[in-house]
Amino acid sequence: MQTFKIIHPSPALKPFVRYYWVLQDSSPGMVSQRTLPTGCMSLVFHRGERLKVVSQNDLQPRCFISGQETSFTDVISTGNIEMIVTVFQPHTAKMFFHIPTNLFCNRNISIDDMEDIELQDLAGKMGDADNLETAVILIENFLLNRVLLENNYNIPRLSTVVRHISNSVHTNIKGLADIACLSEKQFCRVFSEHIGTTPKDFLRIIRLQRTLSVLQHNPKIGFAQLSYECGYTDQSHMIKEFRLFTGYTPKEYISRCAPVSDYFTF
Repeated sequence: MQTFKIIHPSPALKPFVRYYWVLQDSSPGMVSQRTLPTGCMSLVFHRGERLKVVSQNDLQPRCFISGQETSFTDVISTGNIEMIVTVFQPHTAKMFFHIPTNLFCNRNISIDDMEDIELQDLAGKMGDADNLETAVILIENFLLNRVLLENNYNIPRLSTVVRHISNSVHTNIKGLADIACLSEKQFCRVFSEHIGTTPKDFLRIIRLQRTLSVLQHNPKIGFAQLSYECGYTDQSHMIKEFRLFTGYTPKEYISRCAPVSDYFTF
C-alpha cells in the first residue's frame, strides 16, 4: 500500500519552503521510478528502507541534501519506504546551509559529511520521532531557527527573478540581470551560488516543467503548438531537450507516464 501526501509549511516559512512531501510504501516487490529535474533543491530523510540509485548501483544516504539535477535519475524501491522531503523555493536553500548550492549540483550529499552539528542533530531526532507529524514539526523548528538568524540581501532580488522566470515563456540572461540590478557576470555568480545551477540550465529546466504542465492539462495538444507555447525554437528543439532531461521523446514519455509538473502543480 502506498500513500503520498503534500504538507504546506507554516506561514513564516512559506517564502522559503515550497512544501513537504511524505511517501509511505509497504508494497511488496521491486518498483522502478524515474525522477526528473524540478528546479528545486530538497532535504531528504529516509525513516524506512532507502531508495537505490541505478546509475550508481548504491543506496541513497539515510539523510541528505539533494542538489539541482540537470538530467533524469532512475531509482528502485523494494518496499517499506517512509520518506520525508523538504522542497525549498529555488533560491532559498543556501540560506539554510550557508554553502554555495552549486556545490550540490547533481549530487546527494549526506548530512553526515557536512560540518553542521545542528543539522546532524536534526537527522538523529528524525529517526527517533514517534510519527510523521512530529518529524515535520522537528524540521519546521530547525528551519525557523535558521530563518531568524538569516539576513541575505540577495534573497529578495532572486525571488523577483524566479517569479519572472515562472511567469514568462520568453526571457534571457541579460533581462534577468537587469531585473536583479546586477551586471551579467555578477548575476550569473549570485544565481549559481543561490539556485545551484547556471541561469541557462535553470531556464531549460523550468521550460521542461512548463512542457509537463501543458501536457498535464492539455494532453491532446499538438507538438508544434506545445513547442511554441513553451518557448522552444521549434518542435525538433523541444524533442531534443525533452529527451535530454527525461530520456524519452515527448511521445514516448506520454505512452509511459502521466505528465505532472512538480514545479507548476504543487
